[in-house]
Amino acid sequence: MWVGIACAATSLATTRVGAEALLVIEAENGRVLYAQNAGQPWYPASVTKLMTAYVTLRAVKEGRLALDTPLTVSPNAVAQSPVKMGFGVGTVVTVDNALKMLMVKSANDMAVVLAEGVAGSIENFADEMNANARRLGMIQSSFVNPNGLPADDQISSARDLAILARALIRELPEYDYYWHLPGIRMGKMVRWNYNTLIGRYPGADGMKTGFICASGFNLVASATRNGRRLVAVVLGAPSSAARALKAAQLLERGFNTNTGMSWLMQPFSTVESVQPIAAAPPNLRDEMCGGHRKRPATEDEDDLVANNNPESPYAVFLASLRPAKAKGAAPLQEMGEPVLVYTGTKPPAPGAQASTESKPEKKKTAVIKPAAAKDKDKDGASATSAATSRAAPKPKPKATAAKDGAKDGAKDAGKDGASTAAASSGDVAAPKPKPKVRKDAAKDGAAASAAASDDASAPKPKPKKPAPAPPPMVVTPAADQSSQVK
Repeated sequence: MWVGIACAATSLATTRVGAEALLVIEAENGRVLYAQNAGQPWYPASVTKLMTAYVTLRAVKEGRLALDTPLTVSPNAVAQSPVKMGFGVGTVVTVDNALKMLMVKSANDMAVVLAEGVAGSIENFADEMNANARRLGMIQSSFVNPNGLPADDQISSARDLAILARALIRELPEYDYYWHLPGIRMGKMVRWNYNTLIGRYPGADGMKTGFICASGFNLVASATRNGRRLVAVVLGAPSSAARALKAAQLLERGFNTNTGMSWLMQPFSTVESVQPIAAAPPNLRDEMCGGHRKRPATEDEDDLVANNNPESPYAVFLASLRPAKAKGAAPLQEMGEPVLVYTGTKPPAPGAQASTESKPEKKKTAVIKPAAAKDKDKDGASATSAATSRAAPKPKPKATAAKDGAKDGAKDAGKDGASTAAASSGDVAAPKPKPKVRKDAAKDGAAASAAASDDASAPKPKPKKPAPAPPPMVVTPAADQSSQVK
């Protein structure tokens, strides 16, 4: 395996003196195994979400809220830039599901939902983030938002992020599950964790990736072998592939300390002893997002590179980390099963197509769809279309009436369309108006509510009512929490 990593590293490595920060420590005692620019201030990007999760889970542990507490998506959350889930204003999501979306998809809107749910506002939550940073000894860190979107005062360092990772591992072991979720599933949408070491690198068990143009590609990764857990921090890598490679190299060297590697730090120095560098964070915007790049750098570029070119160095790297398998298999199968996430407070019925909204919020599906399309959020759009396409096949006979109503451009016109259609075809069928009204009512999309109470159309929805009975089997820590909310 190490030979494969070395070969891939040879192809991908770019020598950029002082352009990245690296650190490897032992999680148990904080002993530094390797450090390079570890005290250099850096823009953390979405690695910030480790602190967001830390503050949220401490609030859960202190009883200020529970994993099944429902939170509401605010206009402020909807206004966040992608990557995000793309839910509409008023959508309800539990703390547990918001955390899963936060850690796997790195959803910026879910970070705001959690911040407002814990502290009432982004500003108050940032104060809690900074208070916890000071308590932990993260002397180089300052936070102004919960998601890591670009901000001049959103700063950390490899040193501080390693301290935070240790705190998560040691103080919140019961929530370790959140750091290494392989993926999430909502309806037909499946999103895999951006930390591509999970499920591939032997022993990988967390934690979080991050990217903005100014920071480059960041990664805090942890792995455990033979009861020994290491944390590697990579900041400023030139690509998502390079950060995964670098983290794998650091972890591999850390687990094989007898290979004669020359450590730069004293044998027993701890992460707290790493000296901070008095400097401004480097701004890598031109390097990461300048016009010289063939394709703009993005957080989800891993899948594009690996899937479109199986001969690329990154695809070779991924192949070196996973066991041999038959050709043509899906590239991410080893990641494990994605966990179910949903909106509302109850999981969807097992037979139903999981929608992006819970039952009480079905009416808001039409609101979410344009919001998702507006933001070009593919996940939100696919989830919404999945729900819509489920409902569409039922009233097949209404196609012509619905289309005509759509051409008229008004919903009320659809209601009048039944009588209009009857009148237009009434030259022959005038003596029989009653049967026509019934048929048109079934065809008319605007009379859906009447059709629901009509004996003639009732048999169609009836088979759907037994579906919600047995809830799906969801692997989630929220299961052992007592459900006290609607």
